[in-house]
Amino acid sequence: MEKSTLKAYQEYSEERFTKRIIYKKGETTAFVLNFSPGQQLPVHKHPGTEVYLYVVTGSGVFIIDGLETEVSEADIIHVGGEEELAFTNTGNEPVSLYVILSKVPSEQYAQNI
Repeated sequence: MEKSTLKAYQEYSEERFTKRIIYKKGETTAFVLNFSPGQQLPVHKHPGTEVYLYVVTGSGVFIIDGLETEVSEADIIHVGGEEELAFTNTGNEPVSLYVILSKVPSEQYAQNI
């Protein structure tokens, strides 16, 4: 068993969003994406995996395959690996997203940034 706290991974930067890896176990990884107001996650895909996103704090907009979806604290989103995904913190408060990738498409997806 391993225990951790999300608060330890909620690190914000004025320059760009941050990504903090919590676990990388076999084919699965879990991490937190942190956004200051106005920061964005560019459009991308996760080929060969399923993506689960939980809004820990804040609010914003996901764009999934071109469709905008507003989210706020405690919302959960599922995205298939071939769907295009982007996110923008549209609120005035920081946003943290807890993310699980069911299979890591490549090592670049399992690194801190």
